[in-house]
Amino acid sequence: MDELGCIVASATEDHRAFASPQTGWAEQEPEDWWRACQISVPKVLKNANLTGDDISCVGISGQMHGAVVLDARGHVIRPAPIWCDQRTERQSFDLAQRIGLDRIIQLTSNAPLTNFTLTKFLWMRENEPHNWDRVQSVMLPKDYVRFRLTGECATDMADASGTLLLDVGNRRWSSEMLDRVGMDERVLPKLYESPDICGQVSRQGATSTGLKAGTPVVAGAGDQAAGAISMGIVRPGTVSVTIGTSGVVFAATDRPVLDPKGRLHTFCHALPGRWHVMGVTQAAGLSLRWFRDRFGTSGNGAHPYDLLCEEAKTVPSGADGLLWAPYLMGERTPHLDPNARGALVGLTSLHERAHIIRAILEGVAFSLRDTFTIFNEIDVPVYEIRLGGGGARSPLWRQIQADIFGSGVETVQAEEGAAYGAAILAGVGAKVWQSVDEACQATVRTAQRVAPDPQAVSLMNSKYLAYRRVYPAVREIFAT
Repeated sequence: MDELGCIVASATEDHRAFASPQTGWAEQEPEDWWRACQISVPKVLKNANLTGDDISCVGISGQMHGAVVLDARGHVIRPAPIWCDQRTERQSFDLAQRIGLDRIIQLTSNAPLTNFTLTKFLWMRENEPHNWDRVQSVMLPKDYVRFRLTGECATDMADASGTLLLDVGNRRWSSEMLDRVGMDERVLPKLYESPDICGQVSRQGATSTGLKAGTPVVAGAGDQAAGAISMGIVRPGTVSVTIGTSGVVFAATDRPVLDPKGRLHTFCHALPGRWHVMGVTQAAGLSLRWFRDRFGTSGNGAHPYDLLCEEAKTVPSGADGLLWAPYLMGERTPHLDPNARGALVGLTSLHERAHIIRAILEGVAFSLRDTFTIFNEIDVPVYEIRLGGGGARSPLWRQIQADIFGSGVETVQAEEGAAYGAAILAGVGAKVWQSVDEACQATVRTAQRVAPDPQAVSLMNSKYLAYRRVYPAVREIFAT
């Protein structure tokens, strides 16, 4: 990104899909993230016709909640359980019983869910003591890339908020949580605010990437906070809805806002002195990918998700009564249930493939509406809704979200999401802008606005009430 906020070049290198050695497990090799980085960074420099000398600052973003563990030589000890890993149900339950749910929320602003990093550390300690005994440092996924690039063990307040080890209100590691779980703060990375410079590209990092040794690197942010920066979600009232593999509804706040039932996450934002509250659907875009991988598409040539959405367009709003509950990986908001299961409800002999696809698109949007329902309960204002991720690229899915949320929705010009947010933070670190607010005002531009269809809104309000009855029924079925 240049000093005007324009994208000069971008590059992508796939990393491997997560492995699932057992039901509910999801792991990735941290070394594979670094491999992809070593390919994509030289590629983007080449695409821009630049060298490392032209880069004034580097930003970093990545998936949240993963647990990377290193030994005394800085080598990865085992594959990293990632954000959607569900193996730690017992550790989450034990934390709530031993410390108390209310006390944990007081200390960390969040309930002890299977997704959070601490529960993964506790699982390793209990189930793989031979590995845990070797641990000298721990970090989050993007911070392993930083470690390989700079040699520094560092993280940002926003990403650290998802560990269940941060005192979110006071923006520091929680000494009481560390004491209660028997962890030493010395194994944790050093904390920084997102736009702060936390290291420099090392000689080894320069050799591996083509960047110049000594180039500053800012702390950056986890994917959700960085993605919110890319859409200008920095002040109360403007809310983002991002559909990637998971789905996130994200609202900036000027103070830590807590949901007393723990259904939402309260994290530090990627701006000093600001926070955010968000709800998460575990299998949002993953629901559509699951259908694509299992049942394919109906044509060739176009992008497979475009083909699926074209099929769904042939079916009216409401999918002729079909409902999809997207609980393929358990569910966070609002159910806090790692054992939640997906359901396709209301099938008749008249339904076809297109009905199922449309029901999936609508069911994901219904699950995201659950967060707006909670926002209303705890007085989080919503004046504007901006869409990001794959759900923002599909005209049909944009319209479905507008109809189900009952509100106009906007998209922004930059589609790089968290990567663009990380570049904005790097620009602040390089003093191109004096603050993240100033940077967002200068760079974030609205591309399109979609208005809800009043007739569809009425139908979707009725269907949402039916959708809310699916989970209790499915829960009872699997509880017996």
